[in-house]
Amino acid sequence: MSLPHRVPLALLAGILIGTSVSLTSGVLADKSKTAETVPVKDLQTFVEILNRVKTDYVEPVDDKTLLENAVRGMLTGLDPHSAYLDKDEFKDMNIATSGKFGGLGIEVQMQDGFVRVVAPIDDTPAAKAGIQPGDLIVKIDETPVKGLTLSDAVTRMRGDPGTKVTLTLVREGEPAPKVLELKRDVIKVASVRGRMLEPGLAYLRISSFTTDTGANLDKEIARLKKDAGGSLKGLILDLRNNPGGVLDAAVKVSDSFLDKGTIVSIRGRNGDGGRSFDAGAGDLLDGNPLVVMINAGSASASEIVAGALQDHRRGVLVGSRSFGKGSVQTILPLSNEGAIKITTARYYTPSGRSIQAEGIEPDIAIRPLRVQKAEDGADKTFDPISEADLAKSLANENGDPAHKDEVAKKRAAAEAQAKQARELAESDYALYESLNLLKGLVIARAR
Repeated sequence: MSLPHRVPLALLAGILIGTSVSLTSGVLADKSKTAETVPVKDLQTFVEILNRVKTDYVEPVDDKTLLENAVRGMLTGLDPHSAYLDKDEFKDMNIATSGKFGGLGIEVQMQDGFVRVVAPIDDTPAAKAGIQPGDLIVKIDETPVKGLTLSDAVTRMRGDPGTKVTLTLVREGEPAPKVLELKRDVIKVASVRGRMLEPGLAYLRISSFTTDTGANLDKEIARLKKDAGGSLKGLILDLRNNPGGVLDAAVKVSDSFLDKGTIVSIRGRNGDGGRSFDAGAGDLLDGNPLVVMINAGSASASEIVAGALQDHRRGVLVGSRSFGKGSVQTILPLSNEGAIKITTARYYTPSGRSIQAEGIEPDIAIRPLRVQKAEDGADKTFDPISEADLAKSLANENGDPAHKDEVAKKRAAAEAQAKQARELAESDYALYESLNLLKGLVIARAR
């Protein structure tokens, strides 16, 4: 489980927008307002229940455990993202957000008593084992997940690198549960990676939004530009299975492709604590075409970026509807060295849309298909007959050897490009279609 964040303890608060937990600076809670007085009768009922449990429960339970469980229940009963973090859990969060930790590399949340996979992190044991967004984890080793807290489940999945854990998963559309044995590893979150797909056309993958994502994005695009000979004709930004992260990083990434305008705004209860983030001048692509890939595993910070680029008509969104997490969490450290994570606001795209529980619809839907290579040579076709193959056909007047060599080179390059396209379609059909769209946008812009 990835938990990128930073906590300015001087402010004693931070904004979270990831589907798990991730922080950045800022205070949304209005400290000038005092909470309403809790009715004495309700407090008396609480104390009565506490005493009944202490005296009548089948086994003795200490006061600290009972009170902590009561606090956990109060917060988890609010929504899927509010929670209590004890001292150890808060410490684990700080360790995890360094971008290097031991575990499986999986973003999860609770759903109906089970652990639901939001997204696996790239190049981790979870991703390599084929775990997919939407999978429900029903058993960890021999322990059923039902009845565990999210923190308990995550603790069981974490462990020393090299040790093994068995997960039992239920996947929609599958007739039986899947049982996977995974080996824990050191999870190093490399949030930004890129490569050239074709001359002038680049691919950039952001797997999560950490405090370093913005700076790493600048470096990666600079490297891609250098590889392309100085500039890029177009870019595919892949936000699929990106579960979110730091708000500042989402703002920075959006700002990298926008020249002006609102990126995202956040508003608390009754409109309190409102704040807007705006783009500054400068577009790393200089206005060249941008295609943004999203799917059901794109959540929170990913949706902020996708929503901003879509509302400003800066990029074309392709894929499937995003996860739909449009709430903001605030971390409030406590005097016992623990903390509470509580939902304090909703965020809105530049046009004022709230994507909470609805997600972002792509401009072009791409179904998740798998293209397989035909067997037994069925994919082989005969070369079509052209004018040059006909008997007594006229020769081209540019028949000099240099011209023929140039034509041969172009044909060889086209064949190599077609081979690469087939391989890309087989490995990632959605990316293949996105590349075709990007090519079309580049051609249209050039004309």
